[in-house]
Amino acid sequence: MPAGSSTRFTDGRVPDHGIGDLFTYEARLQARLDVEAALAEAEAAVKVIPAEAGEAIAEAADLDKLDLDRIEKATAEHSHPLTPLVEELSRVVGKKHGGWVHWGATTQNITQTADLILMRQAHDKILDLLGDLLRSLSKVAEAGAEVPMPGRTHSQHAVPITFGFKVAIWIDEIAAHVDRLRSVEDRVFRLLMGGAAGTMASFGSHARAIETETASRLDMGSMPVPSRAINDGMVEWVSILGLLGGTAGKIGKDVYSMMQPEFGEAFEPIPEGTIGSSTMPHKRNPQLTLDVITAATQLRGLVAPAMESMLHDHEANGAMTGILEDAVAQASHLAGDVLARLVVIFTGLTFDEERMRANLALSGGLIGSESLMLELGERIGRQVAHDVVFELAQRSAVEELDFASLLAASPEVSAHFTRAEIADLLDPCRHLGESANIARAMAEHARRVADTIQIPAA
Repeated sequence: MPAGSSTRFTDGRVPDHGIGDLFTYEARLQARLDVEAALAEAEAAVKVIPAEAGEAIAEAADLDKLDLDRIEKATAEHSHPLTPLVEELSRVVGKKHGGWVHWGATTQNITQTADLILMRQAHDKILDLLGDLLRSLSKVAEAGAEVPMPGRTHSQHAVPITFGFKVAIWIDEIAAHVDRLRSVEDRVFRLLMGGAAGTMASFGSHARAIETETASRLDMGSMPVPSRAINDGMVEWVSILGLLGGTAGKIGKDVYSMMQPEFGEAFEPIPEGTIGSSTMPHKRNPQLTLDVITAATQLRGLVAPAMESMLHDHEANGAMTGILEDAVAQASHLAGDVLARLVVIFTGLTFDEERMRANLALSGGLIGSESLMLELGERIGRQVAHDVVFELAQRSAVEELDFASLLAASPEVSAHFTRAEIADLLDPCRHLGESANIARAMAEHARRVADTIQIPAA
């Protein structure tokens, strides 16, 4: 199983995002070979090693040309993450040039830079999925822009909103995550090639030239201080995915609750033949949404270990490196799992406008109390109006009395409004504010942000 991956029973219902394949044992070995090749070519370019050696190393740096069994056996024997690969690459290069392999580098220079290559591929796939999600959310926000439903705070009816407004909330955060991922790129994708402690002493007087040449070949930036103890950019990247996990978890919980029969407002797609329960034939469970909540929770949980990985004592600590290596792979895969499912959910999401309107009526007009209170406040003052409407609203709720009738019977209210005007003020559709405009604006924003995501061809 790929590093950081897991098997979910809904995997067959979503497209394979391919991120798990990036962090397999073989993929990591090949990425390390790519770094060794780039380093050798760079050193040859600045005449630190013979040109023929650079060419020979680059030519041999293909996992298909190496003996994987030898690497695995040597790894078990020597208990080292890289020297078996270096030794096997040297063997394949041959005696004449094999001695120039890994010249001046230390293990983490190769392994961390290789992980950054894989991270960037995961980064691009995650951005691509975010673009797909934004396009799907844009359509839902547009379709629900004027569909009224209860707004809920503390799980209680608050004021009316539209379904499109609810989706706009999600869009705002998802679009911000795209911006965060874009803004961190220059801090993350930087070559680490400083030698054992970051001083570059092992590369001699050509150190910076080697660094520049290697970075150019790998399409990366350079580190002003190429220290193995500096990993804040990678940690920031994992933290951004943790924020994404927060948004995804919130979306998942909202969809999960809206699918409850007591709500019945919105539904993830459930293909024919989907089994919700082994014992209850009627169950139509929110399976994809449950997976989103699960994976998003796991994703958020990786932020703390990633933060811990910054605690290198002095110039390097292999434990910190190992923590971050695992966190990156796991976070990448979990982000892919979350986003792939959200795309499927919102591409096929259905919502019940009639049920949303019916749910608005459940409070018997109480959801319109703010609207009436504000109108009354213009005549008798806000605080006095609040006290009057509060007393009547609480009585309506506790004694199960008709709110509009109580208002009409109140001297403070009836002195200013007729029964028809009270009914109009309690109409939820009268108090939607900017819901529809915000929904449409964010639908357009989602499309614009999605259109900015252009992933380079592999």
